Amino acid sequence: MRSLEQIFREAFAGTDVTVNGDRPWDIQVHNQKFYERVVSGGSLAFGESYMEGWWDCKALDQFFFKVFHHRLHKKLPVFNLGFLFLAVAAKFKNLQSKSLAKQVAFKHYDIANTLFENMLDSRMVYSCGYWEKANNLEEAQEAKLDLICRKLKLEKGMNVLEIGCGWGGFAKYAAEKYGAFVTGITISEQQVNYSRKITEGLPVEIRLQDYRDVDRKFDRVVSIGMMEHVGYRNYRQYMEVTAECLNDDGLSLIHTIGGGHDSKTTDPWIDKYIFPNGVIPSASQLSKSWQGLFVLEDWHNFGPYYDPTLMAWLKNFEEGWDSIKADYDQTFYRMWRYYLSASAATFRARYNQLWHIVLTKRQNFNIYQSIR
Repeated sequence: MRSLEQIFREAFAGTDVTVNGDRPWDIQVHNQKFYERVVSGGSLAFGESYMEGWWDCKALDQFFFKVFHHRLHKKLPVFNLGFLFLAVAAKFKNLQSKSLAKQVAFKHYDIANTLFENMLDSRMVYSCGYWEKANNLEEAQEAKLDLICRKLKLEKGMNVLEIGCGWGGFAKYAAEKYGAFVTGITISEQQVNYSRKITEGLPVEIRLQDYRDVDRKFDRVVSIGMMEHVGYRNYRQYMEVTAECLNDDGLSLIHTIGGGHDSKTTDPWIDKYIFPNGVIPSASQLSKSWQGLFVLEDWHNFGPYYDPTLMAWLKNFEEGWDSIKADYDQTFYRMWRYYLSASAATFRARYNQLWHIVLTKRQNFNIYQSIR
């Protein structure tokens, strides 16, 4: 009878990964209980065992690319209890209600601005860059912000609602470069404080507010990296709120990660340590949510650009670790490295995508010209 270690070795070999091999993407197992732990605990145990130093890998992103590309999870005898718990919870509870939505702010976005200042570009843009002509992260993020403004046909004096404004990068850019009046909302107090500081003196208002509480009209509505926190139970409500807030001749743009199948939960490790209650929407879930409310004008996929974005964040994080490590520990360092590397691999393997979706109301009779 084959041992668990033999089963793992054979499964990994099918993805060109050797247990205790000498290549950068090979994993080094330091604790023989690793195999039993992963079989019983699934992806949660796999991530936690890395955080605790049970195994290592020099090039985590390359390892995960091979894992996702070859669908390793289908080849291992893993009982993923974490997925079962999340699925049951999602079935009977709105995990992205107003009260529960705040958990991701406490867990992730309010960690400390210094962490994200160390990792992101100078504008603190925490979403996929646009790398078509960019040579570095700074250029890619500016190109993305400008692309969004051009897709929105943004003009001086327009009123813009940004749902999930992050650290104010888009709001500042749209106000400075296009002369727009921007209202940005977020449920993160850290983001509010930072955004208000960098947009002081500009026609920008930053609110600590849930998107479900907005009750004004705007010429444009945009969300950048927000839809992943909305939840499948609330996609329709998000569209209804957007429709209510948008003038009849207005435009709405959604910048979101997209998945290849309908999901109601996320990976248990990601849910516990990175984005509580988050879930990646599918094309069918989103398109169904705007039926009768909006006309689809444009759907642009540039998912492969998230790979270099995440790898640039990882490089910044690792190179700047010495300047912030006094506020964290080695477990956090391994957790964050695991998060960024695995995320990059999901886009490299075309497991996840990045979408720009432009919507108009049915009352808008203007012909939309797509922008690239």
